[in-house]
Amino acid sequence: MPTPDRSARPDPAARAGARPRKAPRIRRAPSAPTSPATPRPSTPAACACAAATPAAAEAAAPVAGDTPPRTSQAGVLEPEAIGTQRLDLSPLRLEHAAEMAAVLSDPALHAFIGGTPDTPAELRARYRRRLAGSPDPAVSWLTWVIVLRSSSCLTGTVQATVSAGERGAGAEVAWMVGTAWQQRGIASEAARALVAWLQRRNVRRVIAHIHPANSASAAVATAAGLAPTAERSDGELRWSRDLRP
Repeated sequence: MPTPDRSARPDPAARAGARPRKAPRIRRAPSAPTSPATPRPSTPAACACAAATPAAAEAAAPVAGDTPPRTSQAGVLEPEAIGTQRLDLSPLRLEHAAEMAAVLSDPALHAFIGGTPDTPAELRARYRRRLAGSPDPAVSWLTWVIVLRSSSCLTGTVQATVSAGERGAGAEVAWMVGTAWQQRGIASEAARALVAWLQRRNVRRVIAHIHPANSASAAVATAAGLAPTAERSDGELRWSRDLRP
């Protein structure tokens, strides 16, 4: 699997506010927040996992004003709309920041990844960097917001950092669902759809990094077909799934 430069924040890949780290084989990118409509928060089971974008690299990426669009480069994947039975995974846009900041505002979401929830302004700046793309042309930073179709509410994010390699592309994935929408299978449904999309894009292997005590994210990873390995990084357990030989 390709070597990724990973970070532990959901915004780079699917975490929110964790410390940056080095990754063995793919690059990661984090996740984002949304604003709840009517649902009341249930138990704050931090269903947040590793991220999929190098925080350090992301932070260093140049920011040009307030315009995130970028020109597609050869070999760089672009996120596409993905639909499931209950959800629409919509490619991240800068205007999602305000609502997502509300959705991901519960400090309990950072129990296993560290950090604190981003303010709307901080999240907007993070999204702007992410949308500008990785400075490495061999790495794609992909983020989707999770929309619950029945209510049209944003409920969380999924992310993938896809890195090209000699033996094929590898992806590090992450997810984060707001406390108000947890325990409904939303993260599992979104993660399965993300992994299936990556498989159709000929990604060879998918990994995620999850704190050993984070049983909620472990359940999501299992639902997406990933299995724990013996490898650890920064106190987190690596989960992996081979999508093709």
